[in-house]
Amino acid sequence: MSNYETVIGLEVHLQLSTRSKAFCGDDAGFGAAPNSHVGVVSLAHPGTLPRLNEAQVRYAVRLGLALGCKINLENRFDRKNYFYTDLPKGYQITQDAMPVCVGGAMPIRVGERWREVRIHHIHMEEDAGKSIHDVDPDNSLVDLNRAGVPLLEIVTEPDLYSAGEVDAFMTGMRQLARYLGISDGNMQEGSMRCDVNISLRKKGSRELGERCEIKNLNSMRFARQAIGFEAKRQAELLDSGKPIRKQTLKFDPASGKTHPLRGKEDAHDYRYFPDPDLPPVVLTKKFIAGEKSRLPALPWQLYAQFTSEFGLSDYDAGLLTQEPDVAGLYLKLCDSTKNYKAAANLIINKVNPWLNEHRAGVEDFPVPVNALAELIGLVDANKVSASAANQQLFMGMIENPDLQPLALAEKLNLLQVSDENYLEQLARQVIGANPEEAEIYRKGKKGLIGFFMGELMKASKGKADPKAGRELLVKLLEQGL
Repeated sequence: MSNYETVIGLEVHLQLSTRSKAFCGDDAGFGAAPNSHVGVVSLAHPGTLPRLNEAQVRYAVRLGLALGCKINLENRFDRKNYFYTDLPKGYQITQDAMPVCVGGAMPIRVGERWREVRIHHIHMEEDAGKSIHDVDPDNSLVDLNRAGVPLLEIVTEPDLYSAGEVDAFMTGMRQLARYLGISDGNMQEGSMRCDVNISLRKKGSRELGERCEIKNLNSMRFARQAIGFEAKRQAELLDSGKPIRKQTLKFDPASGKTHPLRGKEDAHDYRYFPDPDLPPVVLTKKFIAGEKSRLPALPWQLYAQFTSEFGLSDYDAGLLTQEPDVAGLYLKLCDSTKNYKAAANLIINKVNPWLNEHRAGVEDFPVPVNALAELIGLVDANKVSASAANQQLFMGMIENPDLQPLALAEKLNLLQVSDENYLEQLARQVIGANPEEAEIYRKGKKGLIGFFMGELMKASKGKADPKAGRELLVKLLEQGL
């Protein structure tokens, strides 16, 4: 592989979270009993006609605007003719010559740097059903619930150069779909899949090699394995002087290998022609402007804001922007506190683990934002120690969401003591009980202050103000008291 550069283009199939299918009113929901979300249109009964799902168009425009695409004000649907057992019509309604979105780019973060992956186009289409081969030993079974579910296909330019970059693109697309509210992007449920077009070229060359397409990868782990195997396979062929055959491949997770499905067709083999039952989709500039006004802050925009305006690390900003509701919670919290780092730590280390443990969304979190801000304020004001806030007060707030954090801290006896007379008395006791350590400290081993602080916190049962306690200990030790 050291002599070659891997070049990858993606065809990402994003299943949209509309209530009904692309061209009929059948339920598009996931998880129902096989063949229960079907009707005369999705079963292609004779004489039935498709009708356009407006939500699919809105979602396509929304994604195109987020990626900076040109939105075609007039676009149309075509028939792509091929036969699969899980495609009842014998053709797929898709877009060929006049797709809804053209151009644009997707920002991805690879390591410590950001770069853009160019988008060739985005088109609308319908999904096929699902063939199941591992239930009956003698027969393949077909579930047509998915047949007709609306899809967007995002076709990239050959701008990706490793499995890691493919992972970054797919992760970013899933994240963007969730921010826009157009899909959940769950690969394990088939909401997002990708076909990987992969070729090799000599390092330093600009000429693309012959490509092979790996179909229907439905997990990033499988995608990484498939890309790794296929790149190695092609390199071995080139090294031995053999040509790369243009093929469509499938990936076998059990063996970790790709296998040929068929010779790669050209687009003309599908015999595209305009669907006579669906008129062109004509969009107005007012419609486009309306969708643009509904765009939320995008994940890469929030990432830039969190790192520049709020001073967060790349790592923290990445964690906080993974899910749109978590990013929204952080923004609301930052409206109520200026300790942006503490707010990030609270969400990353306490709120997120609670949400994951309870399989809950931010809307289910019982503690209001103003109470979280007050919790940060109590620690900043040294009224409650950071450890007590994280270990006791936070959980107490979840169990008693109607109580103010200060009142709850008083109830739980967590308020720190900053009374100087009380702390001085404790500090004198601690120093008096450890004369040898005090003498060693005075001779220059200043690191022993940590030992004395530990003893002071024990004596106060964790309630001493650490800052005030430390200052008193240093003062008394230096004075020889």
